[in-house]
Amino acid sequence: MDTKAAFKDFTNRLKLLISKHPTLMIITLSNIFTMRLIGNKTHGDLAEIAIAEFINQYMYDFRSIHVGKDLYRAKSQEEDIQIVNEITNVDFPVSLKAYGDGPLQLSTDKNFRMFPRLEQETGVISGRVKVKRILDDPAFSEFSNINVLPLIYDERKQRCNILVFDYDKARTNTVRIAREAEGRGRKHAVYRFHDAEGDYVCEVRYGDAAANALQRGLWTHTRNALKYFDSLTNGWIDYSHNTILVKLFSHALISSSAGHSSALEKIKDDIELLKNSSGLTRP
Repeated sequence: MDTKAAFKDFTNRLKLLISKHPTLMIITLSNIFTMRLIGNKTHGDLAEIAIAEFINQYMYDFRSIHVGKDLYRAKSQEEDIQIVNEITNVDFPVSLKAYGDGPLQLSTDKNFRMFPRLEQETGVISGRVKVKRILDDPAFSEFSNINVLPLIYDERKQRCNILVFDYDKARTNTVRIAREAEGRGRKHAVYRFHDAEGDYVCEVRYGDAAANALQRGLWTHTRNALKYFDSLTNGWIDYSHNTILVKLFSHALISSSAGHSSALEKIKDDIELLKNSSGLTRP
């Protein structure tokens, strides 16, 4: 099993787990998005730790490792989590995103090859043959090789949808790639991909040297390209803020490791209770 198939198997298993035991994911998401009460960016980093531990605790055929920010510069891919299928021994990287409902970055295109390749073309790239030629180019070699697990949230309504972009469907269905100039609040041009029905699929951003490098790469839009996503939560699920967790963090930050150790044992006991109530104890 290659890493692409391994990621698909993993997301299928995660979707099944969530459908059978939604409470486990609701608790986890509630805790993750409670972190926004501490800081607007805090939830993203802690989501990586939380989802890695969720996998370790509740998905017995998988083991997960949080890669950590210290390794970011040395990482060959954009992974935040490394997952191992303990049945097949196949390991694969996952990039975890926590984004609001709207634009979603799928790849940073760190080598900056996609946009310059598209600029070599004149006019609109139209037809499956021409589009396939572009997507087969080495500049787009990572188009289908990035395993992105996005936690899409609507903060106003306090709900989350775990959406996985279907790269294969996007690649197969795209029949038109057109450049759109600056405007509508954009400082830089983009190349937008559309299918035979004229529906938006994804886009490649920005080519200018003045563009923020972290904003470059492959993007899509969760509302405009919904038919190119698979929802692992079967649509939106509601979450709620856990204010006790904020108190726990504030107290933990001024207490000793002995106190942390004692609290950790009680939290482990609670996780076991959740497993027992869900029938997820190991045989």
